[in-house]
Amino acid sequence: MSVIGEAALSVFLELLGGKLLDSALNFVADHKQLHWQLKQWESILPDIQAVLDDAEEKQIKNMGVKNWLEDLQDLAYDMDDILDEFAYEELRLKLQKTQAQASTCKVWKLIPTYFTGDSSTLTSFPFKNSMIPKVKEITARLNSLTTRRSSLGLSEILSQAPTSKGNQPRLQPTSVMDEAVEYVGRHKEKQEMIELLKGNNSNGVSVLSIVGMGGMGKTTLAQLVYNDATINKSFDLKAWVCVSDNFDAIAITKAILQSSTSESCDYSNLDLLQAKLKEKLSGKRILLVLDDIWNENYNDWTILRSPFGPGTYIIVTTRLQIVSSIVDPHKAFHLDTLSDDDCSSIFTQHALKARNFDGHLQFKEIGEKIVRRCNGLPLAAKAIGSLLRTVKYHGEWERIYESEIWNLPEKQCGIIPALRLSYHHLPSYLKRCFAYCSILPKDYEFKEEEIILLWRAEGLLQQKAMPQIKDLGNQYFQDLVSRSYFETSSKDKSRFVMHDLINDLAQVVAGKICSKLEGDKQQKFSNCTRHTSYIVSKYDTMKNFEAFNQVKLLRTFLPLNLSKNWSPYLTNVVLVDLLPRLGYLRVLSLSGYKITELPDVFENLKHLRSLNFSGTDIKYLPDSLCILYHLETLLLKKCSKLRRLPSKMGNLVNLHYLDIRGANSIERIPFRIDKLTNLQRLSNFIIGEGDGCHIRALKYLSNLKGDFRLSGLENVNGEYAGEAKLNQKQGIHRLVLEWSRDIKNDTRKKEVEEWVLDSLHPSKKLEQLVIQNYGGAKFSTWIADSSFENMLSLKLHNCKNCKSLPWIGRLLLLKDLSISGLDQVHKIGAKLFGENQSNVFASLESLRFHNMRNWEEWDLCEDDEQVSKFPSLRVLSIRQCPVLLGRLPNILQSLQKLEIYECSSLVSSISSFPLLCELSVKGCEELVDEGSLSVQKVTSLKYVSFSNISKFNISAERIMLRIANSEAFEISGWKELGSLSQIGLRLVGHRCITIWNCPQLVSLETEEEILQLDKIPGVESLAIRVVKGSIDYQKPYMLSHSLQE
Repeated sequence: MSVIGEAALSVFLELLGGKLLDSALNFVADHKQLHWQLKQWESILPDIQAVLDDAEEKQIKNMGVKNWLEDLQDLAYDMDDILDEFAYEELRLKLQKTQAQASTCKVWKLIPTYFTGDSSTLTSFPFKNSMIPKVKEITARLNSLTTRRSSLGLSEILSQAPTSKGNQPRLQPTSVMDEAVEYVGRHKEKQEMIELLKGNNSNGVSVLSIVGMGGMGKTTLAQLVYNDATINKSFDLKAWVCVSDNFDAIAITKAILQSSTSESCDYSNLDLLQAKLKEKLSGKRILLVLDDIWNENYNDWTILRSPFGPGTYIIVTTRLQIVSSIVDPHKAFHLDTLSDDDCSSIFTQHALKARNFDGHLQFKEIGEKIVRRCNGLPLAAKAIGSLLRTVKYHGEWERIYESEIWNLPEKQCGIIPALRLSYHHLPSYLKRCFAYCSILPKDYEFKEEEIILLWRAEGLLQQKAMPQIKDLGNQYFQDLVSRSYFETSSKDKSRFVMHDLINDLAQVVAGKICSKLEGDKQQKFSNCTRHTSYIVSKYDTMKNFEAFNQVKLLRTFLPLNLSKNWSPYLTNVVLVDLLPRLGYLRVLSLSGYKITELPDVFENLKHLRSLNFSGTDIKYLPDSLCILYHLETLLLKKCSKLRRLPSKMGNLVNLHYLDIRGANSIERIPFRIDKLTNLQRLSNFIIGEGDGCHIRALKYLSNLKGDFRLSGLENVNGEYAGEAKLNQKQGIHRLVLEWSRDIKNDTRKKEVEEWVLDSLHPSKKLEQLVIQNYGGAKFSTWIADSSFENMLSLKLHNCKNCKSLPWIGRLLLLKDLSISGLDQVHKIGAKLFGENQSNVFASLESLRFHNMRNWEEWDLCEDDEQVSKFPSLRVLSIRQCPVLLGRLPNILQSLQKLEIYECSSLVSSISSFPLLCELSVKGCEELVDEGSLSVQKVTSLKYVSFSNISKFNISAERIMLRIANSEAFEISGWKELGSLSQIGLRLVGHRCITIWNCPQLVSLETEEEILQLDKIPGVESLAIRVVKGSIDYQKPYMLSHSLQE
């Protein structure tokens, strides 16, 4: 039952009032009836808004108040829809008038005007008359709510604590990531589980269960064990599957197969799936986590585990003791409540960023009282601690402690009091954003930008000044992260997830407004449902959408593909029949569906703010899309077959975000895009052949931010390029300047392309610059201008006519430098460093030279001891530089990763880099090791790979000295390796050894000789393959011996 979900109405009504004052009243000023009705709205809304805080408190115990709030929320949505219609009509008329004024057609001049020459007034009257019944109905409902307000005894609360209003002094939100917080209270269980998992279970599948009530830390404990470094080394494959209460053996088996092998599978037959899984896992040590199991059916469990054999460990987390019994665990770990001390430590880490109260004695007494009310639940301590992290007033801590919400029975709404209290004290603007996230399935992993764009489309980020997409949304998102509503995914650090109980909380507070369809749990929508998501299936037929027949006021239509490895099919009935009936949609996504054509139905969807067709097979967009004057976000990412954008895109005057990344078939950006002055994100501005002057449109797009690509520059001249005014676009952080790959085309002139590059000088605030396929003979001087104080990354790719590099050393903060495909460069020397530099490339951490076919010499002026060079360089990669002579420089003392690929003339030394962790050398003339054997071992090396080295000028003894402690060691194409005795029995300490394609290696002929390899201390796997014979050996879990001719 929803008990606390309506307090955010205050912000909603405030936004509605803003719309009335700023737009609607002015628009209907010439229409007496509408103006009088809307004036009534304006006078009633503040009276209702004044009692919302009182209603929020009383609804918890008073069903009448709760119903009143639900009716008010429903009415607020209907009011918003009507006001949106007024705003749309006003936009339409303004655009019509602008186009008329710009037209040279004499017909426009012959049309009579009856109202002071303004034809839009006459045009709008039929629309305004049609709105009268809708507006009158809203007025009547407002009056009814006012009457009920009085009968319910709701009154204005004059004194409000700052947290409930959301305007309290707040700290800058900072993210409390899991790894930044010390794990508390389960160390004994963690260590015992790790020891059990490292043991030998050759007799069959071993199961460990973690049992405890919600919020006790079951998943956190499983994550700590799963991600432990010693566990990573003990298993060949790992898989994590979130099961929740939808126990679908086929879906779970598919998820295990995908998670463990990174392979997708379209089988819908369980027997075939399990056979494939069994084949993939055979002979391997497997760790599988099945998180949050509720299913109590023993047969289902037996079927699910049948593909697994010896060497498999399964960790199960569950709230139910009966589930733990059914899975027959080797050992069950029952998580009890934490001690007050442990709970206090969790609380203080989140509330005070400290391990205890020692440095915050003013909060010690009240803090310990609050901790006791958390009843030993880690999630409760984390939630309340996160809530109080932004509150530095002792009185507010007292108010949290004394709240009546602590005393409410959990049965009343199914969530623990601490979470209810945490939500209750969220700022109102965050309540709406959080409640909206209830449409996300449990365990769904999402990206920050994905959620921010949805919030924006639903009007949750509105403010009087135009907000930037990332700024306000990022602030809201990170605020929810800091309060522990969103957590970083343990599987993908770029994504976030909500704890199951937090997801339950979101569903409770959202009530009937938000709903979701999940597999077999499909439910009926309420007439009040406005936002919904659903899990896509391989074939989405009309039967999957029967629930949508009940809703007419839907705002969010959001399919979510949890597989990502296949493209689902969508019945055409949804496109031509269902969608036109959903006329109040703000968010419409058909992302990933195998759709080739869109129906011309957008004239019915004029409220749309966000359209997502990413990953579809559409070839063009219908022209009716260009009447979506409210549209703010258009996502066309990876629409690889899309050839053109609508010619009238200039009508989309509210468009803020246009993403066409990966839509590589689009030939040009349409004309009149200069009318889209609100654009903040344009992933690629494509200049078609013959459209060179079109680049001038960029000077009007002054709000562009983030990543920006400018392609088709071979079609531009310098004069037009200068008019783009890139230097004025300070919001662009990453800039890609791209010409076509066909540099040898006779129509391309070096002088013209140099002029163009000179004219495209970007803002000094640029952080990343990429120049691709540039055909000029020299780079512009601005590239290495020291005034680029924020430049962190520079990539010069396939600039085949350039004979030298700019003075890149002037870029003092540069961290990443990548140079590739510069065919005319023969020498890289002192000019690279710039002039008068005492500490060259002081910040550079990554340096890459790739595909430099004619690069012969790298002169680092190593004799100049007065100049420090590359002091921070961590990664060096040199690939496909076949004529590069000499040896690598020995001044790179901070180097941690070294890659040398297909540099046949380069001599590589492995003794010059004391901090090296990863070494990979492939296709080089000679590998040497200089210096005496008394040199200390290179103990930092973790991964070593030598492949196709013409000459190993290193003895086995030297190899052992340098790389004795590496975890993974691979040698291939070593033509001089004749026997394992050269290195085999001396490879002590390596966990994984691979030796293959060494033609002089003598094959082992007896099993006795193979088994001798078990005597190598520390070696966990060893694979040996040769050209004519083969010995495949994996220690200690699989042994095979075969010959390949």
